[in-house]
Amino acid sequence: MTPAFGLVVIGDEIMSGKRQDKHLPKVIALMAARGLSLSWAEYIGDSPERITASLQRAFDSADVVFSCGGIGATPDDHTRQCAGRALGVPMILHPEARALIQERMQDTAKEQGVAYEPERADNIHRLNMGVFPQGATIIRNPYNKIPGFSCQGTGQGVVHFVPGFPVMAWPMIESVLETHYSQYFLQNAHLEMSVIIWGAMEATLTPLMESIETAHPAVKVFSLPSVDHPQWGRHIELGVKGVPDAAQAAYLDLRQGLTAFSLQYGPELVR
Repeated sequence: MTPAFGLVVIGDEIMSGKRQDKHLPKVIALMAARGLSLSWAEYIGDSPERITASLQRAFDSADVVFSCGGIGATPDDHTRQCAGRALGVPMILHPEARALIQERMQDTAKEQGVAYEPERADNIHRLNMGVFPQGATIIRNPYNKIPGFSCQGTGQGVVHFVPGFPVMAWPMIESVLETHYSQYFLQNAHLEMSVIIWGAMEATLTPLMESIETAHPAVKVFSLPSVDHPQWGRHIELGVKGVPDAAQAAYLDLRQGLTAFSLQYGPELVR
């Protein structure tokens, strides 16, 4: 079966509004392009206790989780250490991460026209970005070579840790999807079919929605009311979503059920 996918976005800058999160819509788009969907998302500030608790839940689940942010080596970056605590394993300098970080430092020195000094204090400090929980595997970073990492918990939950910078995080997430989860692509592709309705109340339509879900357990019926839509004004978008065959059958029954009501309809939408 296709695993459930989750997203954790970490950083006080998101919670304070200093930066607007861009990861959630991008991850949804990356997954949708592959016939996958995101089951849940969570935002956390730079609180080690909350980060550890969230990661413990992820590791104890059977979910595949992407974690964005907090894997640097400054005092406000806690994610790597929290992952180690959540797993109950020691932190070690990953040998492949060490080599990649050193390669990046050599590249930087060359670009600046200076000698690479591996024993210089700041260069030694940069190696902390490769200190991961014991047993972690590397996620390569095509932007600047500083890697992310992946860990699996005893509950079979897997968390893939990437930086908070979109220019780094998004190619790394794509790489993880392509490398580890391609067998699930388009396996359970979802179809969403709906119709815009004017002049209806959700309470009136609820019995019909319940009957459709009972008759078609493989689909979800949804109702999205709006009071100030720029195109359609006050309306309800009523529809179904699920695997294509099941969604199409359920939508036909939904439209048939709507004939019992005197309603005004707008466009039909297919996604």
